[in-house]
Amino acid sequence: MEKELQLFVSNSNAAEQTFKGKLRKLFLINKLSNITGLIILLLLSAGIGALIAYYGILAGAMILVLMFGPAVVYCIVVFPHFGITVLLMLAYLLFFVGRLGIDFPLGTVMDGIQGLLILGFFIRQKRDPNWTMFKGPIGTMILIWIAYNFMEVANPAAESRLAWVYTIRAVATVMLTYFVFMYQIRTIEQIRFFIKMWIGLATFAALYAFKQEFIGFSAAEEAWLYSDPNIKELLFISGHWRKFSIFSDPVAFSYNMVVSSILCIAMLTYVKKMWKKVALIAITIMLFTAMLFSGTRGAYVLLPAAMVLFVILRLSRSVVIGTAIAGVGILFLILVPTSNSNIVRFQTAFQPNEDISFQARKNNQKRIQPYILTHPMGGGLGATGAWGQRFAPQSYLASFPPDSGYVRIAVELGWIGLGLFCFLMFFILREGINNYYTIRNHELKTYCMAMLLIVFAYNIGNYPQEALVQFPSNIYFYLVVAILNITKIIDDKEQKRLAKLEAQGIQK
Repeated sequence: MEKELQLFVSNSNAAEQTFKGKLRKLFLINKLSNITGLIILLLLSAGIGALIAYYGILAGAMILVLMFGPAVVYCIVVFPHFGITVLLMLAYLLFFVGRLGIDFPLGTVMDGIQGLLILGFFIRQKRDPNWTMFKGPIGTMILIWIAYNFMEVANPAAESRLAWVYTIRAVATVMLTYFVFMYQIRTIEQIRFFIKMWIGLATFAALYAFKQEFIGFSAAEEAWLYSDPNIKELLFISGHWRKFSIFSDPVAFSYNMVVSSILCIAMLTYVKKMWKKVALIAITIMLFTAMLFSGTRGAYVLLPAAMVLFVILRLSRSVVIGTAIAGVGILFLILVPTSNSNIVRFQTAFQPNEDISFQARKNNQKRIQPYILTHPMGGGLGATGAWGQRFAPQSYLASFPPDSGYVRIAVELGWIGLGLFCFLMFFILREGINNYYTIRNHELKTYCMAMLLIVFAYNIGNYPQEALVQFPSNIYFYLVVAILNITKIIDDKEQKRLAKLEAQGIQK
């Protein structure tokens, strides 16, 4: 019996080795270049074709995910530069891909990528520990803000805990990317790459808006526009469609065009080659023009406001002359008589007292003030907007339109939450200004200034609209905040290295 068992095991091992050898020969040596390989490929092709025929583009997408997904996941965790690049690109293209008819939870994919980057952050901490990003005033305030949002689960005034569950995921995960950026972006070359990619993606978005304005919407976009009467009510103004380019809505599109314009203007102070200056000026004009197609009046005042801070930071003859020329151009747009609906809407942004929409928002804010004052922790995270209407449709806040990032915070998180958020923004701006005046490397100084101007613009824009809740602004805002500090860290290391070299030269 024992001999028979040994013989069976021996035969099984021999058969297994023979099978592995055949597979190795088929796939690695012959590379399917024989009759068996041809049959396998034909069967795979027929199976994939049948799946796509029956289930459409979703099946094709799932097949690609199964083929490349594991490799992409591995690269995101192990190669953070690749992971951050994927995150930033998808943040721009998320809704563009979604409107192609792919019925896939793309928002969950974004959450997954952020989660993988956070996982990679902690894995690398074991090999190269560095927790300094948690110690600065910005890092501390972000942790306090996240902790306060988690505390909101126990808010006695909250009508729904499910609304908190759905909202906290986006709040906490997105804000934690700040620490990922702070840890993983370590060189000036990486900053250069991400800024070039940003400008490239913004240019694509602007060109797509021109396509929507002068050629028209795609079939998928048309279907989306007419899928809900509320969409038409918001986007069809005075017989003209507001454009949203590759983004979720005109607000996200216009704000992105503004901050990208600010980035290009800041870069003009650093680049030396004439063709680069001409290219940046052309891109800035194109981005600003595309912004007009959005019809978002809250975005129109952001560029002039940012330019005021720009002049203060870079007070020089050339900056004053350039800003004055730009100011004359904007003043001309404000005053020129025109029948162009985009320019007319731009002009009304500088006459808020005559704007019915602005007056309605002021009345809503006045109406909600007693609620804010009597609810120090607010009505609970996710109490307003889509989540409030979904999970607590009969509540007082579900039907309230915040129409402002600051108002939403005050309503959902109370005046305590609003105070914490304002402290966070204060520390970000303070750190940015301090870093700008202490950085010596001209290139890093320019990047710091650009990020500071963008943070300033977002803070102003967060009053008339919700500037920091939608892709890509929510991701890019914390990239901007991280670069404010990264530029200072890189510059300090560079100055230490130069001082060390100078000391060695003196000793010699």
